[in-house]
Amino acid sequence: MKRIILFCSILIIVCFTSSLTLVSCKTKKPAVEKDITLAKPTEVEIIKKKRADDLGTRLLETCNISRFKSFSTTEATDKVRKNATKEKIAAICQKINQRNGRFLGINLTDITHNKITDEYTFRYNIDYEKKLYKRELFVTINTDNKVSAISTKEVTPKPL
Repeated sequence: MKRIILFCSILIIVCFTSSLTLVSCKTKKPAVEKDITLAKPTEVEIIKKKRADDLGTRLLETCNISRFKSFSTTEATDKVRKNATKEKIAAICQKINQRNGRFLGINLTDITHNKITDEYTFRYNIDYEKKLYKRELFVTINTDNKVSAISTKEVTPKPL
């Protein structure tokens, strides 16, 4: 009887440990193609690059001259045109001018391509008089060569 109990307990321990090893094994996931990739500037249509550069510069130049020429229906989507009001831009420009000074220019950092929506997002570094705070501009161009999103973001400095 003792042998049967010992045999059963050993059998239970072996089964338990083998089940633990089976559960802890990880299966490899199949390789999935990335939906968003970095694009080279030479791979992007010139009209898309020019539209992103022109509208981004025009928006930021508004902070220097205090006059905003609104976007046309061929330049931007309705959503962007509704959000880019003179009042909103004036409020944003006031904050940016106090913190960063006058707008000097933009430099293209990278371009990302969303393969699902076929949109290109252009990321620019914004140059200002004051170099204390770094800002970036993001301009998204859709398949119709219209700006579907435009935004600025302050970049937090990385610790050394």
